[in-house]
Amino acid sequence: MSVVDSIRRQLTPIHPQGYVFIAAFAAATLILGWIWTPLGWIGLIATLWCAYFFRDPARVTPLGAELVVAPADGIVCFAGPATPPPELGLGAKPLQRVSIFMSVFDCHVNRAPVEGRVRRVAYHPGAFLSADLDKASEANERNGLVIENAAGPFGIVQIAGMVARRIVCFTQEGAHLAAGDRFGLIRFGSRVDVYLPDEARVIVGLRARAVAGETVIAEFGRSGPPRQHRLS
Repeated sequence: MSVVDSIRRQLTPIHPQGYVFIAAFAAATLILGWIWTPLGWIGLIATLWCAYFFRDPARVTPLGAELVVAPADGIVCFAGPATPPPELGLGAKPLQRVSIFMSVFDCHVNRAPVEGRVRRVAYHPGAFLSADLDKASEANERNGLVIENAAGPFGIVQIAGMVARRIVCFTQEGAHLAAGDRFGLIRFGSRVDVYLPDEARVIVGLRARAVAGETVIAEFGRSGPPRQHRLS
């Protein structure tokens, strides 16, 4: 293996959605540095942070029809019953919900919590309250997906935060997603909610740190062979 290949293996890939932002930060850095050198150094730090924000590392997803993995990196800020947004079409009955808050230092690439077909994609305009507030689930701008799985429908909602002003969804209705597949991205601080079928059992606790595509947040009846994993 060459030295270049060895270095490349150590670097975390950057998601293509970030290229234009990194280029803009770099251009601003050159201008600021031309105006005053200390401003250029500040711009360089901001550019490095922007590249870090848009990182898109590979993840090793545990495989199993009974497993539900985290859709986002961050801190579990809610785990309990809640009524899903009406645009998901999941009814007015409260369902088990797990909410993961992403700070501006977390990876913001979102991943499918289970395998299944995307039955619905629904965008809803709204406010930009702090995403760690519970009322952000109802008041904030959001984009929802319903993934149809053998265990039932799963609702996944990308919620914009106080800083986030852009929700990006990579998938569409009718698409098939494997657990751990990338389906979207939210820029600059936000939250993802997962609404689970009745039979699911939440096994992640409040304030626990979740890793998208890897951390198991809920499961169904546990039985069968040991868990398998795949690189995603």
